[in-house]
Amino acid sequence: MSFLYPLFLVAGLSLAIPVLIHLFNLRKYKTVLFPNTRFLRNIQLNSQKQSQVRYKLLLATRLLFLAALILAFAQPFFSSNVAKQGHKLQIIYLDNSYSMSAKKGARSMLDIAKEAARKQVQHATPGTKFILLTNDKPTGYRPEAADKVYSAINATEVSASTKTVNQVLATAQSMLASGQEEDKNGADLYYYSDFQQSAFPGTPDKALTRNITFFGLPVQSTEAQDIYIDTAYLTTPVLQTGKSNFIIVHTRLEGDAPKENPVLNLSINGQVKSAASLNFGDKKESFDTLTFQVSNNNWQKIELTVNDAGMRFDDTFRITARSSPDLSVLVLNEGQPNAYIQAAFRAYNGFRLNQTDIAAGPKDWKDYNLVILNGITRIDEAIGKTINDGLQKGQSICIFPGRTTNFEAINEGLKQAGDLHISGVDTSVQTAGSIQQGSSLVKDLFEKMPDNVQLPVANWHYIITDGLSSNKQSIISFRNGDPLLARYTPSAGQLYICATSADLRSGNFPGSYFFTPFLYEMAMQSSSSSIYAVTAGTQQPVYLTLANATGRNTVHIYGYGTDIIPPQRPNGAGIDVFAGQSVTAPGFYALSSPGADTTLLAMNQNKLESILDMRDISALKKQWAGDNIKWLSITGNGGISANDSNGSFPLWKVCVFLAVVMLVAETYLLARQKVAVA
Repeated sequence: MSFLYPLFLVAGLSLAIPVLIHLFNLRKYKTVLFPNTRFLRNIQLNSQKQSQVRYKLLLATRLLFLAALILAFAQPFFSSNVAKQGHKLQIIYLDNSYSMSAKKGARSMLDIAKEAARKQVQHATPGTKFILLTNDKPTGYRPEAADKVYSAINATEVSASTKTVNQVLATAQSMLASGQEEDKNGADLYYYSDFQQSAFPGTPDKALTRNITFFGLPVQSTEAQDIYIDTAYLTTPVLQTGKSNFIIVHTRLEGDAPKENPVLNLSINGQVKSAASLNFGDKKESFDTLTFQVSNNNWQKIELTVNDAGMRFDDTFRITARSSPDLSVLVLNEGQPNAYIQAAFRAYNGFRLNQTDIAAGPKDWKDYNLVILNGITRIDEAIGKTINDGLQKGQSICIFPGRTTNFEAINEGLKQAGDLHISGVDTSVQTAGSIQQGSSLVKDLFEKMPDNVQLPVANWHYIITDGLSSNKQSIISFRNGDPLLARYTPSAGQLYICATSADLRSGNFPGSYFFTPFLYEMAMQSSSSSIYAVTAGTQQPVYLTLANATGRNTVHIYGYGTDIIPPQRPNGAGIDVFAGQSVTAPGFYALSSPGADTTLLAMNQNKLESILDMRDISALKKQWAGDNIKWLSITGNGGISANDSNGSFPLWKVCVFLAVVMLVAETYLLARQKVAVA
């Protein structure tokens, strides 16, 4: 048993007071005179016997009353759940993610967790060894002595890295599997965290908790308030030089709104360009549009900041962008030019559009980022070979076929590009039933796909048959499985084929929300992007046009004194660099390789840490229950005590109850004494 406030036990010296009072009162005698002394002996014997019983009971009730009252103030608790056993592996996990920087009173939640962990180590049985796990430390640990772990706890700071409970449990299981002497009897895992919903599932994975006793130690704050930038994006696919650029900023509020509206600032290369006052409605979100201009084609460091005093880690959103006037688009028409394609690329000056008849088109397409074949009813062998050459070089090619009954004339060229052919025509009107959200054309259009998004309608469509070597990905599909728009990658490049024509007689796809953004993405896929805003810790790749990438010529990430070689793989005419897997701290980084241009990359913090949705601990205790799952609480002075959920009644309440019982008993004895005297 331990005491929450052990200094109150000093008051136990007061137990001597009733003892002294009783000893003093017993020395006093009262002489009673009787006219007849023959009954004196019996009266004296009876009086002395009754007095002794009465005084002893009265003394006992007073002593027990004081003892129970002293214990109630000292607040005893059973500390058998706290790590005091040296024969089991003791693992302490300190959640030092950004969300733990929220204040609870005058201190951050991380500081409260660190204090409790330090006291746990201090009060452990001498010789006990511990392993300390945090979000930013490697998983290869050996048990350490208490003094080293104590110092490591003191040195723990807030980190940009995050871990889920399953990752922590998997790490603990790997330590048990290592066969250390300390872990033969399993392990005790003490989990200090705010229990965010994004990192802590509602139900445990029984396989991960095998041979592990899990101790949950919640550190949560009802005072947490945060304003963060959810996302920001340019309204144009490329940055425009000498013209006004518009950037839309989506800001969210967690907790109560501040008394004064916060200010959103836009800075370009360190200079403030514009600002806006944020007004949060009932949905606790704000959409604001800011404008700016740039005067050169260099990389621009765009920073959006909000003056939030609550939590500062997510107050900045970063974007890097540069003007890219070299994005060239070639449109080969059979017949009249397509007004929708023409309007899409002439809306912005970031594209150079060249339209011509397919019969008079250039024989070499190497100078173009995107080649569109529009209204084509025939693809001869020569055009088919040119398509194949472009795909071999990593180009993007899109085909909008024309309506014809002689679709074998189209198949003549398609077979040169890959294992593709048109096998028939479906003349029924159909609405697309699904869209592939993982497609490179789709994933950057929506933060989250709306539930009520309207998909295109086709009045007719070709039935396209493909072989395994074509590597098909259906981007938009009908309910029967036929693709409306599909991507084929038979070689390094990407071939997009729409199953219907790009005119309103064939359907509403040219007038839909998807048409223009899809064309922009197709054009930019054959070259490095000109706009970057990457989320740290994700699988999001960064595409660079680096055809000569080899084992000795790899892309490096430079920034803040670091030189990192991230995971990377060839993709068409370039390479995908998974920068988010290697970089966890937000900021601006340079991607560079010998013989290639330097790309400036913006890295942003994962917004999951900004969503302050914590698990309800009372509900979590019902879901995370079992003999090997226990819940503890951190007391006001940083100690650890058993929780009510484990079936233990708070002992200080028991002590208060006993004190009241003893007080009633004392009153009863005193009342009887007065009645007897009377």
